[in-house]
Amino acid sequence: MGLCDGLSHCKLALAIAVLMDVLGGTALLLGVFAPLEVKGRDFGDLLVYTGALLVVLSLGGWVLWYSGNIEGLTSQKELGHVGSAVDRLARNLSRKIRTYRIHR
Repeated sequence: MGLCDGLSHCKLALAIAVLMDVLGGTALLLGVFAPLEVKGRDFGDLLVYTGALLVVLSLGGWVLWYSGNIEGLTSQKELGHVGSAVDRLARNLSRKIRTYRIHR
């Protein structure tokens, strides 16, 4: 498992992103450099646009993988700090909104 230790979490999102990049890059290069004519119609533009779309959509997989690998910050409660005034204010405001919705 030493090979995948640096990948950490979300290996499926990484695999999807890499696969979409490879397929998109291949389609893009085929559309640019390969003469693709069927019955006199050129399909190179279709592959260029499809490849570019796959590469752009792979960004979603990269974002999922990256955000899944961000280690969570420790909360102030875990550090032993007492709740701040902002925390109390947010909690009180949330309670008031909730009770207003219930009584309405």
